[in-house]
Amino acid sequence: MSSTPDVSVVMGVYNGADTLDETMQSILTQEGVDFEFIVVDDGSMDSSSEILDGYARRDARVRVLHQDNAGLTHSLISGCAAARGQYIARQDAGDRSLPERLKLQKALLDEHDDCVLVSCWTSWVGPNGEELFVTKGRGSTCQPTDIIAPTETWGTRDGPTSHPSVMFRRSVYEMVGGYRSAFRFGQDWDLWYRLAERGKFATIEQSLVQCLISSGSISSVKRDQQARYAKLSHKALLVRLLGNSESEVLEEAKRLGTTESLTPISDCGSSLYFIGKCLLDNNDGRATSYFLSAIASNPFLWRAWWWAAISLIRHPTSAFHDRRAR
Repeated sequence: MSSTPDVSVVMGVYNGADTLDETMQSILTQEGVDFEFIVVDDGSMDSSSEILDGYARRDARVRVLHQDNAGLTHSLISGCAAARGQYIARQDAGDRSLPERLKLQKALLDEHDDCVLVSCWTSWVGPNGEELFVTKGRGSTCQPTDIIAPTETWGTRDGPTSHPSVMFRRSVYEMVGGYRSAFRFGQDWDLWYRLAERGKFATIEQSLVQCLISSGSISSVKRDQQARYAKLSHKALLVRLLGNSESEVLEEAKRLGTTESLTPISDCGSSLYFIGKCLLDNNDGRATSYFLSAIASNPFLWRAWWWAAISLIRHPTSAFHDRRAR
């Protein structure tokens, strides 16, 4: 690896030991691009730290930063501050970058000087690799496009399909102030709005990122917090477009972080239900096992009872198959 890699891949990890090897390998096997992999261990209490240090000893491309637990936003601030590449690519622990992701995203940014942010399609999978759905965006940004549109509901015509799907120019990231600590959640759109104000956005119309949805992935409390922060990031965009100071919005975001619990409460039943519903929509008989696991986790999740019955009618033998829904 050269002293100045083309791409810096930045990832925060907190207690991600169970899926860390697969995530690390998905980056370290990328070809056709010179990169460094900056991983911030956010005070993990499992074996994540030891696993990461092992990778760093074996592969000079891996740089590990250790910090006390401070949350994803602070991890990304630290990781991006250490980045040396012309471009920064995001990666999340537990997810996978598919082959050629870095090469194709770098090539697009190399070709289009006016493009500051690139995404791709994101494939979402269940705990055992079950295909759930693919997010593709609106299909209007296969070529670099100005996406800021104040009259649109959320202020843009299109946008990235997931946080770990993006690569952006480090120079513009630094110019706009990078990730901001006021946004404990929703830090992705707060950044993307500010990047999109400085240049064009494009989507590579291929699934180059695979994101895991597990039994602990979906939290009703966290979703509510993310929605509140999303409204604030949109509000900040509109204030900036009017040429006014966004300081009051940032103060509101800071207050939100101090007045509400920031620890997501696990809602295993709802997570399992969501996975089951995605599978049922795909006519996949494995949905039944997830609905039954959701009911076992939360017997009052009435919609899981309803859809479990529907799934059993459609796939009457599925309940007897070996199942390992987590």
